[in-house]
Amino acid sequence: MRTTSLPSDPSLTVRRLRDRQSHDPADLSAVLAEAIVAHVGFVRGGHPIVLPFLCGVGDLGAGPVLLLHGSTGGGLFLDAGAEGIAVSATVTHVDGLVFARSTFDSSANYRSAMVVGAATVVPEDLRADALRQVADHLMPGRRDEVREMTAKEVRATQVLQLPLDRASVKIRAAGVGEAVDDGEDHAVWAGVLPLAVRAGSPIPGDIAGDRTVDGSVRRFADRLDALAADREARITAVMRPTPA
Repeated sequence: MRTTSLPSDPSLTVRRLRDRQSHDPADLSAVLAEAIVAHVGFVRGGHPIVLPFLCGVGDLGAGPVLLLHGSTGGGLFLDAGAEGIAVSATVTHVDGLVFARSTFDSSANYRSAMVVGAATVVPEDLRADALRQVADHLMPGRRDEVREMTAKEVRATQVLQLPLDRASVKIRAAGVGEAVDDGEDHAVWAGVLPLAVRAGSPIPGDIAGDRTVDGSVRRFADRLDALAADREARITAVMRPTPA
């Protein structure tokens, strides 16, 4: 992001637990950097619809955008037309469940971002670049290990772009919060159960045989583990601060 603060927009202001809203563009970038799927809401035929899209963050020359990957025959891509379509795209990472001594006080640690605006079809002359940026976002380093896209594959695929200038970010990264004692049993354990996306062991495809797993796959798995470990360390530090 290029600004020091997300633009103020009353319609995107958090009204409850306002202290959890972040106006720091770095937080928006961090949430989107780990995004694999964005859930995109829009209205079709008078009805609200929410669809999941593989996504990536890129820049096609006019600033950072959220790139939504799909087929040229996809409904949302056809609905967008030349003028674009109003959408709300959300990305959420659940980092832990907070087990308090009452269900009312229990919660979750999370990082979420909502981006609203007009999603427009990426121009044909920029489509290949957009697809490369999506690939680099989802599978860093993979393009160096495989063949380039064919012109036919580019024509069969489509990308929507959504500017990041109207966004709302909300974050909770804390321990158990029990505001008042309403008779909770303090013999009951309370704390945070960290949750994270981690990679399992790579499973070879039917033509992979006993080939060595490529570096991009191993590095991506290592990155997921490192991110999970870092978040767990951060929340542990919050809950158990180092003595002065």
